[in-house]
Amino acid sequence: MSERELIVTELGHRGDGIAQTETGSVFVAGALPGETVRAEVVDGRAKKPVIDTPSPDRIEPVCRHFKTCGGCSVQHLAEHPYLDWKRGLVAKALGDRGIETDIEQTVAATAGGRRRAVLTATRAGRHTLLGYHEKASHRLVDIAECPVLDPAIVAALPGLKSLAAEVLPKKGDLRLTVLASTAGLDIAIDKADKTYERKIPALSQKVVELDLARLSVNGEVILEVRPPLLDMGGVGIVAAPGGFTQATIAAEEALSKLVLAGIGKAKNVADLFSGVGTFALRLARSANVHAVEGDAAALAAFDKALRKPQGLKKVTFERRDLSRRPLVRDELEPFDTVVFDPPRAGAQAQAEQLALSKVKTVVAVSCNPATLARDLRILIDGGYVLQSVTPVDQFHYSPHIEVVAVLTRE
Repeated sequence: MSERELIVTELGHRGDGIAQTETGSVFVAGALPGETVRAEVVDGRAKKPVIDTPSPDRIEPVCRHFKTCGGCSVQHLAEHPYLDWKRGLVAKALGDRGIETDIEQTVAATAGGRRRAVLTATRAGRHTLLGYHEKASHRLVDIAECPVLDPAIVAALPGLKSLAAEVLPKKGDLRLTVLASTAGLDIAIDKADKTYERKIPALSQKVVELDLARLSVNGEVILEVRPPLLDMGGVGIVAAPGGFTQATIAAEEALSKLVLAGIGKAKNVADLFSGVGTFALRLARSANVHAVEGDAAALAAFDKALRKPQGLKKVTFERRDLSRRPLVRDELEPFDTVVFDPPRAGAQAQAEQLALSKVKTVVAVSCNPATLARDLRILIDGGYVLQSVTPVDQFHYSPHIEVVAVLTRE
């Protein structure tokens, strides 16, 4: 098959360039809008593209692993057009649901690097590899650097590799979740070899040598030298092993600021999919809060934080799977405002109940513009008016974007 010339006109939602041809769209990995490329085209994808005319927005990637590692997709795009692209991803998702609205400029919230990372470890002969998978591959990139991570995590990579080597299964991978807390690194290893209990003395020694705050293996805390604390707006909370936290402190602060502005002078707030209390603990400084979360470990961490006097308003909580059993209209009656921050699958069942309710204000937080758009469509059709939409970038160089949307009933 012969080469052909392609003119890239847009950047797709996964970071690939897209060229329009007489036979349809062609995806061009690594290309940017405005670039002219030569490549063979197979099944709608450009093979080994050569850039003849580079875009003025093209910059040099900051990481040596960029061409192979699947962690980042747009390190080669300058900052301003990169943030505009992320804003466009939100606009496209909303537009697909017939929602036309002004969208705020993307808030850059990656300062300091990601404090939470999920790494994979595997065997390669006698060696251990630790890193991320290659693009569109099961092969692992053994990372020596990572510009998106907190420097403390990067500095610990050699030690984390030796730690993973102690409990690697004979076949398959293990997952290593790293969290940079205020007390040091918190490590949670999953899918470790079943005989890891024999290695507890060696693992404990590694924890001390690496100056880790805590190590958990397959859900069991092996050693906690210091409680891995997180600062939730002035309230200290001990992270659940391997639990969810916002990826960067800058993003957590930006999202929280938008949520607090969105609730206004609310007196009674329901914080749904509340996690460890990222928003609830901040909301409770000015309003009564009822937090609802399905994960037991997250709620346990939240409960423990509440046991110390914090100068908060009334805070209650319950464990509940909101995807299966959302708060219904009557249960929503006591609240003038609802905040929800669901997983990527969104909050369809809860949005349907909110659409039937009299709740005055809804603040929706999402890491998936597509499911957010679906949920917003339900709320708008139920009588809510969309007041603002703000993208927040905490996943640098990736296609992922957080969004905060505020709706009110007229």
